[in-house]
Amino acid sequence: MLICEGPHIRVFMRRRMPTNIVLDKVRTRRGLKWGIPAMLLAIPYLYAASLLTVIIRDGGPGWLNLIVLVAIWSGLKLLWIGPVSLVLLARVRIHEHTERRTERNSREHVIAEPTVSA
Repeated sequence: MLICEGPHIRVFMRRRMPTNIVLDKVRTRRGLKWGIPAMLLAIPYLYAASLLTVIIRDGGPGWLNLIVLVAIWSGLKLLWIGPVSLVLLARVRIHEHTERRTERNSREHVIAEPTVSA
């Protein structure tokens, strides 16, 4: 049953969970500049995990441990996207610069060629 429902759960998590939505937006070309500010969103997740561990330690229900794990995982994903987005942004900017330079050089080469008229 779990094998059959696994893909459905993954699609649900990918499309509906807030951290996955943020990560998908940050990974776009326009969103790469928002990687560092997105790291700040990890603070509420890690704070919630901290509060829930205190509640569990003081006699709260054990199922809260699952929520703690999800909160920590989400916080770590948001912390990781900052440095990753900077590397991706640098790589995209270098690629765009190389394309512009190649295009400019090819245009100059076409202009510099002498025309032969018969």
